Amino acid sequence: MTLFWKDQRPLLAFYAVQIILVSLLYWSVSDHVSWSIILYGVLLSLAVLAVYLIYRYIQYRKLYQSLDPDAVRTVSDMIQPLGEAPLPEAFHQLLLGYDRLRRDELQDYRDRMDRHIVFMNRWVHQMKTPLSVIQLTIQDMEDEPLSDSIQEELERLRRGLEMVIYTSRLEKIEDDFTVTRTILRQAVSESIAENRNLFIRKGIVPDLRVDSRTAVYTDAKWLRFMLAQLLVNAVNYSEGPGKKVTLSAYPLGSKTILEIRDQGIGIAKEDLKRVFHPYFTGERGRQYHESTGMGLYLVRETCERLGHDVRISSEPGEGTSLKLVFQTAPEASS
Repeated sequence: MTLFWKDQRPLLAFYAVQIILVSLLYWSVSDHVSWSIILYGVLLSLAVLAVYLIYRYIQYRKLYQSLDPDAVRTVSDMIQPLGEAPLPEAFHQLLLGYDRLRRDELQDYRDRMDRHIVFMNRWVHQMKTPLSVIQLTIQDMEDEPLSDSIQEELERLRRGLEMVIYTSRLEKIEDDFTVTRTILRQAVSESIAENRNLFIRKGIVPDLRVDSRTAVYTDAKWLRFMLAQLLVNAVNYSEGPGKKVTLSAYPLGSKTILEIRDQGIGIAKEDLKRVFHPYFTGERGRQYHESTGMGLYLVRETCERLGHDVRISSEPGEGTSLKLVFQTAPEASS
């Protein structure tokens, strides 16, 4: 309605000027001015104007509503028919044209992204072959310090390739996950085993406190990916050999909390709100050049798509606690 009246301002202004000019003309040429006739003419013209404005509003109502800047609309709402009048119909056809153009551009973007994802997946799988060859080669090396150094770099490459492939899959995770009843201790134990060389090399001790009967609803593959990111962070940001990374699980209502707590350097208070942003490393991350700023971002994005929650708390110098919140799965019937 507001936009309608704004659109009619010129018409109302010209109408007012016309009324004044006609009244002055009548007053100047008439020897006996009859104000009642002037008032009658004004009222009659006002009635005609009111009928015109009502008709105009009814005819263009949908158009004005679609142009209202304060209205909350979806794209589908915006391209609905706006009336049979020439202007609303022309505007509707224009919107349909823009919508077709948008859909074509979006489909082209999706096709390019799909091709990019396929390429990345193939490239990652191709890179695994030379890594395996190098792994076999260093097993025969007699120089143990050198082989350990190469082994460390191999593990870093594997983690990088894994991050690449999971990042590319994340946009289409709905085609790549299956939520099932998962034994939490088994998944955590496998993740610790996969990263045992990192624990040994850094001198960090994993402390597993997860009951073997605890089960949650999740996708086991994506869960292991999240745990790998969190364990690598916990170990890398620990303050030296002898520290612990504690993994514990406990119920909270219908949920199960998996907490990963380290004894590391912690996170500055001003960085806590941004640690889940992509590529954000923060003050602590800049001290450790291995940080990519993508690990916690990928964990949060994966949790959102799987229906989990992730929470973090930390104090500088006192370590970091990160909690994954799952839907508890009932015990399997015997």
